[in-house]
Amino acid sequence: MSRIHLLSPRLANQIAAGEVVERPASVIKEILENSLDAGANKVDVEVEQGGVKLMRVRDNGSGIDKEDLPLALSRHATSKIQVLEDLEAVGSLGFRGEALASISSVSRLSLTSRQASQESAWQVQTEGRDMEATMEPAAHPEGTTVEVKDLFFNTPARRKFLKTEKTEFRHLDEVVKRLALSRFDVAFQLRHNGKVIHQLRQADSQLEQERRVANICGSAFIDNALNVDVVAEASGLRLWGWVGLPTFSRSQADLQYFFVNGRMIRDKVVTHAVRQAYADVLYHGRFPAYVLYLELDPSLVDVNVHPTKHEVRFRESRLVHDFLFRTLHRLIADMRPQDQLGGERTAENVGFEQGLQPVSAVQEPLHEQGRMAFTQRSAVRYGEGAASLSGYRSSYPQPPSQGQVNDQLTGYAALHPDNTQQAAENDDAQEQCPPMGYAVAQLHGVYILAENAQGLIVVDMHAAHERIVYERMKQSYEEDVVRSQPLLVPLSLAVSEREADCSEEYADTFKRLGFELARMGEETIVVRQVPVSLAKGNVEQLIRDVLSDMLVYGESKRIEQHINELLGTMACHGAVRANRQLTIPEMNALLRDMENTERSGQCNHGRPTWSQMTMSDLDKLFMRGQ
Repeated sequence: MSRIHLLSPRLANQIAAGEVVERPASVIKEILENSLDAGANKVDVEVEQGGVKLMRVRDNGSGIDKEDLPLALSRHATSKIQVLEDLEAVGSLGFRGEALASISSVSRLSLTSRQASQESAWQVQTEGRDMEATMEPAAHPEGTTVEVKDLFFNTPARRKFLKTEKTEFRHLDEVVKRLALSRFDVAFQLRHNGKVIHQLRQADSQLEQERRVANICGSAFIDNALNVDVVAEASGLRLWGWVGLPTFSRSQADLQYFFVNGRMIRDKVVTHAVRQAYADVLYHGRFPAYVLYLELDPSLVDVNVHPTKHEVRFRESRLVHDFLFRTLHRLIADMRPQDQLGGERTAENVGFEQGLQPVSAVQEPLHEQGRMAFTQRSAVRYGEGAASLSGYRSSYPQPPSQGQVNDQLTGYAALHPDNTQQAAENDDAQEQCPPMGYAVAQLHGVYILAENAQGLIVVDMHAAHERIVYERMKQSYEEDVVRSQPLLVPLSLAVSEREADCSEEYADTFKRLGFELARMGEETIVVRQVPVSLAKGNVEQLIRDVLSDMLVYGESKRIEQHINELLGTMACHGAVRANRQLTIPEMNALLRDMENTERSGQCNHGRPTWSQMTMSDLDKLFMRGQ
């Protein structure tokens, strides 16, 4: 082995560039973060050939002093931290002082800057074996321009790993989008090969911010998103932004943006908390969409854990996880059909939210009578076996003849003589109509057709009732004490010492959930009691998974998930089946229950339970007014 020697500055910077500069998108990220740290409120980005040939970033920030320009291209030179205490509470996006040095070691870089106090701007360039910087005066307004040409020109091996121009620009475009979402007070412009891709103005108001989110994430996201803004006074945490409705799920996690103090991050604690919040309403294999911002004391988060600063470490990870989960879980649970339908929430609608009686005197007896009849008749079917979905289509009743339809209409009019008057009253005062409206018919024993103020609502009666029964069973289970069953032969588990320590630390948590654990050695625990509902399950695997979660995230929801799966299966079997004929009062009672039930927009499996067709949608369908 050869003697130990110092690496040359250029080779040391190229080694550092291997961690910081992966592709053109990495360069744009580092330069844009410097622009934002400099206080710029306008940034122009111009790239050619996906950024491989040219990347130019111009901002109107505070600029760099003439004497500091050569130092800005040196390793570990920064103006953002000075002592160790500054590193423990970093408030800027950049702080290491190695980005520009790494970039200049694998490209031809020029840096032009001018401060407000300077008469002229100065430009510094680096190129050559020893990376000596050359300075010369230049014409430039207040601010800074960084120009990077021929990326990886002197490291051909790295250049071969670059993808096509389209792929590299897609990654670069994503970086610009993320930073544009992180700073609404900054205007961004992106040009590629002379073509303007993004022209984003400053967004100060709520409406302008939503418009920027719509430009970046798509108008469909903002149309199907809920606004969240929650502050935890005790811990000093604030969560705000937008979360997509469960029905607006994605096949991949491509629309998930999470920012901590303005920094885009990917963190397993955050991802786990959000996934747990959506666990009960998402269709399996789907991913939620969100743009969320977490604000907390910088001293409570460590951003110096990854070379690219994409990952962070929370000093109180369990506190953050619990805050995110509870906030989003409650927001999704409190969502009602009236929140998704839009429109004004009148006093009458608020009455329905609180379980009050309808305003109309004609509808009041129908509502009460329907609720009682629906509850009594559907309760008989609780516990019946699930009918095959593939079989009930063949058992559809034959369409009625015109004579039968006329007889039905005549009979319905005789039973409800005030219905015509009621419909006229609703036309005059649509604000009295509840959000889900009133049932008008049942389609093939599967769907309920209801009329509300906006138009037509189609409800999957089995899916809707399944969610209602499921939520009631969960509530009953939570209010009742979890019953435990002693094991005839205690189950002995061989675990690691950390897992055994964890079982002792969270013994009260396990006991509350119906488990009794005892430590019998350094790496052995014994399960003496299990919940009655999980007695026939794989208890050993469940305990191991729960301990693993608690070691990583500080808590686990696996036991609740297993219990909820059992309750969901029971609710599915107990819900009203397809091809079951319901009366008008029964259908109305189901609609009222949907308005007052948590997560009623999705069934237990994440499928939607209802869909709205507005009058404008119907007019377009039939080309009315065209």
